Amino acid sequence: MTGGEDWVYNYFNYFTEIEEHFQRARGTSLFLLSPLDWALIETWKNAGVPLEAVLRGVDTAFEKWRSRKVKTQMVNSLAFCAQAVLTEAQLMADAAGAAAQSVKRQAPAPFSIEELREYLRNNAAALAPVHAEIAAALERLAGEIEQYYEDLESLERRLTVLEEKMIAMERSRQSEEDLVEARRELDRHLRPYRGKMTADQLAMLEKQYLERNLLEKAGLPRLSLFYMR
Repeated sequence: MTGGEDWVYNYFNYFTEIEEHFQRARGTSLFLLSPLDWALIETWKNAGVPLEAVLRGVDTAFEKWRSRKVKTQMVNSLAFCAQAVLTEAQLMADAAGAAAQSVKRQAPAPFSIEELREYLRNNAAALAPVHAEIAAALERLAGEIEQYYEDLESLERRLTVLEEKMIAMERSRQSEEDLVEARRELDRHLRPYRGKMTADQLAMLEKQYLERNLLEKAGLPRLSLFYMR
């Protein structure tokens, strides 16, 4: 994927595109990304890192790895590509940030109204009774989906707010032991990469990992359109 139009079309397939590209670059199609990898992708998405920058960064990181005379180990995490991705993102921002944003706003959605409605209603049905208010909001959005179809950024903002409310409620219900265990898992995953990322990057990654871990443990869906597959 190289052209701006391709990036636009796959705007809401951000996670899938990155996962498949990393698997191809690694040469192992059955390789599964870790919870840390998914959290890292989410930090890039939330920071507005273009999909094309991530794909270029992955390629650059693997090219450097393959050029090494001595390869002590396989690349087993997307975090290995983090610095290359941020470098590519900065290059793209310097070269054509405004143009890329203009194209993105004009792009059609890669899914239909019915697919959107089904996605919202399925997420509403998956919520526990404690989140009845959020489920009702999702049902309302599903019923009004036609008015949002031409303005998916507005719909995404509403879904982000609902997800943040859901996360806050779940966090308030966590026990001290749950918090300690989540931190223990995070430290284990992050240990090999702490010296390769800035403090800001690590803070963002930790936040996304803990939120993802929280929702997965609670059996709750992600609400963002980026999770439509």
